[in-house]
Amino acid sequence: MREISAGIIIYRKTPEGVKFLLLYHGGGYWSFAKGKIEQEERSFQTALREIREETGLERNDLKFTGPFKVYEKFTFLRGRGTTKTRVFKTVIFYLAETKKSWIRLSREHDGYGWFSYKEAIKILKHKDSQGVLTQANDFLMKPVAATKKPL
Repeated sequence: MREISAGIIIYRKTPEGVKFLLLYHGGGYWSFAKGKIEQEERSFQTALREIREETGLERNDLKFTGPFKVYEKFTFLRGRGTTKTRVFKTVIFYLAETKKSWIRLSREHDGYGWFSYKEAIKILKHKDSQGVLTQANDFLMKPVAATKKPL
């Protein structure tokens, strides 16, 4: 079985540096806001819908940083007992900045936090999620290309 989701790695700039938003699901599991692509939806539409549903942040609360689009790919087993199904999951992530520090959390999460890269990399348990975070952080840290002025 294949499943595709989309989400947004949300960050904000603070006096202490860049902080990334992670959502807490309980049981020590943290992740970025994301969700399944519904019929007739494009990945960017899904990402915006999921952010609104899971954090209360609207499109106008976000400034997209790009071009940035990365993929997290992994497999997992869904179900119980002998009725387990292997799921091949792809999550498409975009990157956006917000000025808001407070979010309205959905009922599907138990908490949230804003973390530096070093803190977030320790909190994220899955190597795929750590890789996505590293790509986002590297993208934000690379110097802006200098524009040449004509002589």
